Amino acid sequence: MSNQVNAKAGLSVKDLVTTGIFTALLFVTIMVGGVFFATNPVLTFFMPAGSALLAGPVYLLMVAKVQKRWSITIMGVIIAVIWFVTGMHWAFALGYLIMAVVADFVAGTKQYKSKKINSLSYILFSLGGTGSYLVFFMDPQGWAQTMLGNGTEQSYIDTMQATVNAGIFIAMFAALLVTASISAFVGCKLLKKQFERAGVITEARS
Repeated sequence: MSNQVNAKAGLSVKDLVTTGIFTALLFVTIMVGGVFFATNPVLTFFMPAGSALLAGPVYLLMVAKVQKRWSITIMGVIIAVIWFVTGMHWAFALGYLIMAVVADFVAGTKQYKSKKINSLSYILFSLGGTGSYLVFFMDPQGWAQTMLGNGTEQSYIDTMQATVNAGIFIAMFAALLVTASISAFVGCKLLKKQFERAGVITEARS
């Protein structure tokens, strides 16, 4: 019962500060992992996979430290706003926002204490990075007009459109699921071997 109460309790000032700090760290790891792919119009479809590779440990540690509803959602809102104001496609921001809400709900089904469910939550959150690319596949011309308005060069868009095919669409999701799973696995190992032994967080259930 105490675990359920903790998960449903409102976020304290300390929780909000923790969420803010880890959101900043998470955004940095997303940027570092994805920047190489984002700058290349051929490899850009694998930006979500690159972004998911490093962020897992940060995400899982935040969830383990706060263990309350809305922390993941707040993180998603902040990241979505940053993406939007920095000129990314609106669907990129919307994707992270929607999947953060979904990830929050999933992790909350086990009161944010199950490593397996929290890992699944991270994988779902990482899928938010595909939002812009989904719109690109569904409406390439509309996507191009939006990105031209945001300052993307026509040559970059032309190369993307010349490269894209169904195989890349499938590979984008497959690569993302693999890298996010690896990142979550590493995150769980770090939580067990380092953070729990140091008493940073309470031990989470498997």
